[in-house]
Amino acid sequence: MQPSTSHNVKLGYPIALAAAVFLSTTAIFIRYLTITYNIPALVLAFWRDVFVVVTLLLALGLFWRRLLRVERRHLGYLAIYGLVLATFNSFWTLSVAFNGAAVATVLAYASTAFSALLGWWLLKEKLGWAKLLAVALSLGGCLLVSGALDASAWSANLPGIVTGILTGLAYAGYSLMGRSAAQRGLNPWTTLIYTFGFAAVFLLLFNLLGGSILPGGARQAVDLFWLKDAWGGWGVLFLLAAIPTVAGFGLLNVSLKYLPSSVAQLIVSLEPVFTAVTAYLFFGELLSGIQVLGSALILAGVVVLRLYEGNGTSKPDVNVDIKNLHTESQRAQSEKM
Repeated sequence: MQPSTSHNVKLGYPIALAAAVFLSTTAIFIRYLTITYNIPALVLAFWRDVFVVVTLLLALGLFWRRLLRVERRHLGYLAIYGLVLATFNSFWTLSVAFNGAAVATVLAYASTAFSALLGWWLLKEKLGWAKLLAVALSLGGCLLVSGALDASAWSANLPGIVTGILTGLAYAGYSLMGRSAAQRGLNPWTTLIYTFGFAAVFLLLFNLLGGSILPGGARQAVDLFWLKDAWGGWGVLFLLAAIPTVAGFGLLNVSLKYLPSSVAQLIVSLEPVFTAVTAYLFFGELLSGIQVLGSALILAGVVVLRLYEGNGTSKPDVNVDIKNLHTESQRAQSEKM
């Protein structure tokens, strides 16, 4: 017997919140690598994706080998998905280098508005008053935290703000592709390994073919091995893949099986709050009073949405015919070769 829509929604919220916690450490790892090793952004993004694929190959190969298989008809879609992810990873890593961990993470959450509007337009998801209010609160909070309302910030850090906004747009595209993948019946872990695999190929091309003109790219092929024998740096790169990326993106993809993309994105918008705290502890990145207010607005947006959904006054467009990951994993384990 399939779980009810209400059950799916309630299950989706804690999964999305857990994704926020894991994802919030992404910028911390990236910031550490850029500060400590000065590694070019696109080189970092390439190795991040490579290590994600390696980590997933080990995990799925050992325990859920069935999830490594995908029908040929889905490969073209997954390749496009991988291109979107490669673009997002590129802008995201550049934004962290330009803006710092906390501000870069918040700027990415311009995706909240993009995701809600594109989800309504492309995926026919409902866009009620509560979702619109939550989007407004979340986007308003992002503006306050980033300092984008200050005109001087645009002149002082135009590349940072532009890459931050483009990160948000690419993140919205990634979220919508994830929702579409769930509707196609693709397992989220299968989706994750294939999209990161294709993204690694695209990022390799970005570095080898466009590295001399793209900001943060490898100027020459040898730059791909920027870290050389800095084994501590390679270790941090592996942790970046294994902890926030695999767990964070994996849980985000799982949440998209139960929630519309805009709802999942709003919940995951707690990520900047977690990142800001960690960035202060590790790098001394201190939020101003205005930025704290902005963080509160982001949280208020999530609370408004949660209360509205919890009262049963909204019926999100949830695909109730897709089984949860636990059930899929159990079946894959039983069929493991």
